[in-house]
Amino acid sequence: MGLIERILGVVFGGGRNVVAETAEVFRVNAEADAARDHDLRSAALTQFGHEFAVVRRGWFDRFMDAMNRVPRPAMALGTMGLFVAAMVDPVWFAARMAGIALVPEPLWWLLGAIVSFYFGARHQAKGQEFQRDLAATMAAVPQVVKTVRDVHALRDVTPDEAEEQGESFADNPALAAWDAERR
Repeated sequence: MGLIERILGVVFGGGRNVVAETAEVFRVNAEADAARDHDLRSAALTQFGHEFAVVRRGWFDRFMDAMNRVPRPAMALGTMGLFVAAMVDPVWFAARMAGIALVPEPLWWLLGAIVSFYFGARHQAKGQEFQRDLAATMAAVPQVVKTVRDVHALRDVTPDEAEEQGESFADNPALAAWDAERR
């Protein structure tokens, strides 16, 4: 009894569990992993909650948000309006285009820079968002492929084929009853 007690004391003594500690070298402790996963998810949800919290904004912030949405539709609708004006009243349109021809070149460069910076920043932000979405989609591909294979495997096996391959319904009472009713 003393020898066994000493051996167990070496392995499990001092509040330690050497077997569990050794096993954790080769396999993750599921309980600790679940706790870490829970902490990670809780932190992410808390962050999302702060990020999407409803913030009372003043009239100026709302006005500026509305103004930021105006340039793209205004330019698109304005360009279509120019086509319509050219068809409806070509003389009026020609007079306006002659006026635009008198705009000095440095002013065109300034307009080009402003439009480029405005749309360039938007293009970069949307491009980065697209890359993030693409990465998330690509990360899901292996799971989707596995699911599709599993579904195809289910379609390829029918109860009749299972019987032909020597499998029986004896393991499953519901399938055995179904097979008996069918015959």
